[in-house]
Amino acid sequence: MKEFFSDIRQDKLTFRGFLTTIILIILPLPYILINYKGLPPFMPVYNQLPWGTPRLAPTWGVFIPTVISFFILIVNIIVSSVLYKKTPLVSRLLAVISLIVAILTMLFVVRTIQIVL
Repeated sequence: MKEFFSDIRQDKLTFRGFLTTIILIILPLPYILINYKGLPPFMPVYNQLPWGTPRLAPTWGVFIPTVISFFILIVNIIVSSVLYKKTPLVSRLLAVISLIVAILTMLFVVRTIQIVL
């Protein structure tokens, strides 16, 4: 398994991109846990749906964007390690995409909690 990810570890840009992504996914978790008891029973998580109750999710729904971001990170790391020898540029792009998704997820979660509180 170590050999599978060794190419990614050797490329500084890809490795730092994925490492920063992991940090940005973990960073809002303490913020969520600290404010969890003060959150209302339903929160607006599904912002693309029509206005009203379809937009709302139970309080535990605040973890959904973080979990989705984590799964995107895992898929991108696996695909990146498979494709690195053929095209390193694709691996770097996947690291940057994961980073952008993590930044936007962190902003969404923190801003949603700030609005609700």
